[in-house]
Amino acid sequence: MGKGYAAWAARWRVPLGFALGIAYLVFARPTPKLLATGALVALAGLILRGYAAGCLEKNRALATRGPYAYTRNPLYLGSLIMGIGFAVAGGSWILGLAFLALFLLVYWPVMRREEQFLRKEFGEAYGKYASGVPFFFPSWRRAPERREGFYWRLYRKNREYQAAAGYGGGILFLALKMLLG
Repeated sequence: MGKGYAAWAARWRVPLGFALGIAYLVFARPTPKLLATGALVALAGLILRGYAAGCLEKNRALATRGPYAYTRNPLYLGSLIMGIGFAVAGGSWILGLAFLALFLLVYWPVMRREEQFLRKEFGEAYGKYASGVPFFFPSWRRAPERREGFYWRLYRKNREYQAAAGYGGGILFLALKMLLG
């Protein structure tokens, strides 16, 4: 996929995500078991995202600590896990497939575009980091560097509390839909 497509994907990822979210609100069919299972899976993704956000100083320093010691894209991995969790909680395999398609067609090129920016911004340091840490799926073999990791100030600065609010709102909506449906 070319640079033009990656730029298009970066520009349209939020509106497309909202469109999928609206479809989700309409077509989700949660059950108690699916809601509980999906909520736990999505919570794992939320925790990963929160941990990553608390280790990230955007455009100031190359993030290599915390979850960044295992994958170069823990925020997106957390989003994928959350999406899978919500797909399970919503009880619709069609919505799950739509989410996976959105992730692959929109977020994957965005990750590649961000990688190009990081290579340009951090040069050799990023090259060295990238050579030892997988792009997306984590490697558990790498021993993390012993440095301080998570900071609440970074979590707040990166506004990750918005993902937590979205998680809570989504689970509450599904519970109400299930109870009233």
